[in-house]
Parts: sequence; structure tokens; C-alpha cells
Amino acid sequence: MRPTRHFSDALHGHNSRFTHQAHATTRAQTHVGFLLLEHFSLLAFTQALDTLVTANLIQPETCASTTFSLSGEAVVSDLGIVITPGQALPASTKLPLDLLVVCGGLRTPLVVSPEISGALQTLARKGTALAGLWNGAWFLGQAGLLEGYRCAVHPEHRGAVAEVARHSHVGTDSFVVDRDRLSAASPTGAFHMVLAWLEQQHGSALTEGITAILAFEASRYRRTTAAAQTNISEPLREAINLMSANLEEPLSQDQIATYVGRSKRQIGRLFQHQMSTTPVRYYLELRITESRRLLQHSDLPLLGVAIACGFISASHFSKCYASFFGYSPSKEKRFGCVKSAPRSTP
Repeated sequence: MRPTRHFSDALHGHNSRFTHQAHATTRAQTHVGFLLLEHFSLLAFTQALDTLVTANLIQPETCASTTFSLSGEAVVSDLGIVITPGQALPASTKLPLDLLVVCGGLRTPLVVSPEISGALQTLARKGTALAGLWNGAWFLGQAGLLEGYRCAVHPEHRGAVAEVARHSHVGTDSFVVDRDRLSAASPTGAFHMVLAWLEQQHGSALTEGITAILAFEASRYRRTTAAAQTNISEPLREAINLMSANLEEPLSQDQIATYVGRSKRQIGRLFQHQMSTTPVRYYLELRITESRRLLQHSDLPLLGVAIACGFISASHFSKCYASFFGYSPSKEKRFGCVKSAPRSTP
């Protein structure tokens, strides 16, 4: 069975992994390179790389990655794990990279390298975005490529970066995306840095889907809400918050309009102009999205999920669910409680 309804932009990202719809895109594949320096932070590197790999789970072949070392030889990470890169750094200037990430670490020596500086300068001239993990931004600064940019660096290396990039702003954020310069001061910052960059390249639906997978604890325990909307009006924000707080017993459109202090017609216009959907459609999508979360991450029976999300009957719920996901809620994967098979006694 194929879904007959599609989620609107506000909730598409929450559900993109589960709708099994073809993700046609006119964007070219995004190519990211990672320059691994001695004693680089393995966790920061894998957080960044995992974000790209997860993007491909949601939208196949969205991202491609290549690893480099200065000479092409194996590099020892901060955990003593040896990584063999795909190529030597000089090859990076000949590849169609969209982003090159310099992977540093707490014990990565800050040593001037004409080879690294030259490669970074060549890539910058080609329009490749450049990034640094942990103290990787120091090498961007040493190459003269942080002037006028903000950057994030691990606290123990902020002074060193400020010294080589005197006209940059070395802040205390865990990550910074400033035009075509990216930086992260920690493993968590690396995740959010790549996530923010991917949103610029491929849109919020993809990054919301990545967050739902990699930050599953939040999606498991937190009631469904739309993605943070920074460009919507306050009355519309209030209406959305009211809907999110009243899923079990949905409010009428007249009630929402009264609470927000606008007419029903005005609320409809706000949704149409700012969310490209109607209040009724958005409310239904919000309830369907929450029902999927409950099915996957709770032990509620089907009828309990239907009631919790404001559906008058299990049959009505099943029909609506199948129209969005292409299968009935009874066939949804249940992650809430997995019981082991009983052992057979001899």
C-alpha cells in the first residue's frame, strides 16, 4: 500500500525516514573530506562522519566522504586507534570537495605546515568550505583563512588560535558556522556543526530526520512538536503550541482562534501564508506524528495510542495512519519494550 497523503514541510522531517517516499532531489551529491592529524579526536571525527552517513539512510547518496592524511599514511587517533586514510592531502585539491574538515585533538601538535596551509588556501580559492574540529581551526588561522570569521575551539587552544588569527573572533560556543568557515570545540559540537551545514545544503527536513535517529532519546521521551520556527508570527506560534498541548482532546478551530485572540479566518491565513498548510491539516499531521512516536517508543496498545492522539476510534486512526505511512499502525515497529524469548528447559 502506498501513502496517499504527504506531510507538510513543518512535520516532514520528523517522519521522512518512515514514509518510504522517493526523495527526488535536484541537488548534487555533497562531497566532504576529512584531514586526520596526529592524535585527532576520534569521537569528534566519528560524530561528524556519522551525521553524513545517517543522512544517506534518509536520502540515499546525499553525501560522500573521503579521508586524508598529510602523507596518505596511517594516523593514530587520540584513543590509540589507527586509521588508514583514503588518500594523501595533495589529492584533496583535485577533488570536487564541498567541505574539508581539519580533524585535530587535545594532543594534536600545533606545528606550522606549509603543505596543510597550501592545500587549505587552494581549496579556499576554489570555493570549498573549510572546517576545524577541536583545535583544527588553528590550521585555518595559520593559513590566514579565519580573518573576519567567528570560530569555535576547545578552551585549551583558544589563546593559540587568537594569536595566529588576530582578526577573528574566537568564541566560547561549542560550534560555529560562519559562512564558509565551520568549527567545533567538542564531539557534540562536531555533530551540530555538520548538522547545521547539511541544513544549509539540503534543507531542514533531512536534518530533522537525522536528529530523530541520532538523538533518539529526545524523540523517545518528548512529545511531538514542530521544528523550531524562527520566522513565524507570535499568534501562529501560540496556535501551534496550543495544538501541541492538546492532542488527546483536540481543540476546535473556533477555540484556538479565541485563545489566540484572532478570528478563525485570520488563523487560517497565518497557517497558509507561513506554513503552507491549513490548521486542520497541520493538527492532523501533528497527531499522526505523535501517534507514530508512541507506537514506536511506548507500550500503549493500539487503541490507547489512538485515544492519546485524539482519534475517535481505532478504525479511524488506522485509516488515517495508513494514508500517511502506507501501512497500518498495527504493523509499526515497536521499540518500547523488547522481550527476550523464553529459554527452553532441557
